[in-house]
Amino acid sequence: MTLIARDVRRGYAGGGAGLVCGFFLLAVVLFPFAIGPDRAVLARVGAGAIWVAALLAALLPVERLVAPDMESGWLDQIRVHGLSLPLVMALRIVAHWVAFAPPLMLAALVAGGLFGLDRAAIGRVEAALLLGTPGLAALAVATGALTAGLRGAGGLAGLLLLPLALPLLIFGAGGGDLGALKLLASVSLLLVAGAPWIAAAAIRSVRD
Repeated sequence: MTLIARDVRRGYAGGGAGLVCGFFLLAVVLFPFAIGPDRAVLARVGAGAIWVAALLAALLPVERLVAPDMESGWLDQIRVHGLSLPLVMALRIVAHWVAFAPPLMLAALVAGGLFGLDRAAIGRVEAALLLGTPGLAALAVATGALTAGLRGAGGLAGLLLLPLALPLLIFGAGGGDLGALKLLASVSLLLVAGAPWIAAAAIRSVRD
């Protein structure tokens, strides 16, 4: 709990969560300008646009998730004290989700109104975000570990995260039917289960 609280505070420090939500809403607002004012068209593409914006917003904090602790030696101290790196990375995924997913889901309510979605459609979008954002958080932490210490880490993170997040995007924007939600939950669970081990292996490869 101490590690989770520490990382959540860092996630909210300096307006990090506000930056993610601001970027998300800005990206969502651009879609109606590009598509046009047709309410029927906006309602059809609303869920997909919200998920694309959420995916892009998830890229923002990637460089701050692992690299600062690696550069300061904090992760080395964790290893010296015998704590499991996969466990630490799993807790970081939880903390990152707490820091960015609830504000993002609140911002999605505003986004749904911009696209003219009805209550049922907004409910389906919120359910998809609830199931899919843990997978996004896991991908962000794993990507942050893989790119930590590399020059141009932000661009590399985008190249790594976006293709891997495509299943989340496809099933999340799939209209919110039960089958799509089940597949979304399965992919998200797989990412959450595997990301701590990938992140820990990436850290060890740099330090050992």
